[in-house]
Amino acid sequence: MTVDELATEIGAEVVGDGSQQITGASTLEEATPGQVSFLANAKYARQIESTRATAVIVAPSITPTKQITLLKSSDPYYAFMKAAVLLYGHRKHPHTGIHPAAHVHETATIGEGTTIYPGAYIGPRVKLGRDCIIYPNVTIYEDCILGDRCIIHASTSIGTDGYGYATHKGIHHKIPQVGNVIIENDVEIGACCSIERAALGSTTIGQGTKIDQLVVIGHGCKIGPHCLLVAQVGIAGSVTLGHHVTLAGQAGVTGHLKIGNQVTIGAQSGVMADIDDQSTVVGSPAMPVSHARRVYMHFTQLPNIIERIKTLEQQVEELASGGSDDGGGDDGAEVV
Repeated sequence: MTVDELATEIGAEVVGDGSQQITGASTLEEATPGQVSFLANAKYARQIESTRATAVIVAPSITPTKQITLLKSSDPYYAFMKAAVLLYGHRKHPHTGIHPAAHVHETATIGEGTTIYPGAYIGPRVKLGRDCIIYPNVTIYEDCILGDRCIIHASTSIGTDGYGYATHKGIHHKIPQVGNVIIENDVEIGACCSIERAALGSTTIGQGTKIDQLVVIGHGCKIGPHCLLVAQVGIAGSVTLGHHVTLAGQAGVTGHLKIGNQVTIGAQSGVMADIDDQSTVVGSPAMPVSHARRVYMHFTQLPNIIERIKTLEQQVEELASGGSDDGGGDDGAEVV
């Protein structure tokens, strides 16, 4: 399609030659003539000067010195998503419905338009909504419920037993996990994740939440709507997340905490206390980002700080020793 046609479809304003042909999309660094790219973060604006892309989707404030066709949008990343869908579309599945090599229990309910790949296991009394995609080797244990348009990627397990044991006289006794997992509409879960069933009641994943690869969610958690959980996140049991919470890669949350709405938790953070709404925390233990900046600024200087402290301690000892050498006597002056 032409740049003008693409702009109309994605709701962008063309600045430059709108008659040029667009046949694909790529990054600013790797784009070639005929491709469209995008700039979502202004700090990378200099890459526009060297890109070979035919057109670039940018925010209205971006004005490069290089002569290049721009598609200006108030949300460049979202506009690029729409462009990519137009140019490539979503994955086409090699079959429709339930593949013969999948195992679906006779008591499970499968919604219309749902695709189940080979090797998937759908257990007793499971309910899958409409237009779901269940990729190879996914396991959905008994009694779990998935809403409409859910996507579960390969080798993920939903409804595994929660990590619940009663220790008596040094022996760990398994507690039956009699709850289930409820996943609401439009949730996507990446490959090799584990969503534990509740011991009692339900582990819930809210509408529109997107979960990356290798994420573990403990039993009894309540994950709010439209959350983002990035790769290798671990959430212990009975944690509650509000809406639009973001956990960056390898963040960990201890059990029975409440994370407020619109909270952002930085990569590799260790959360050990409740977090208020609209907070951003980083570090382990997790702390407000403004405080964390000061902490880590000094943390990187610890060897120098320790040497300075040792020097100061030595100077104090020398001053103290020098002040006590007179033995407490007078200065030798004659008193009249």
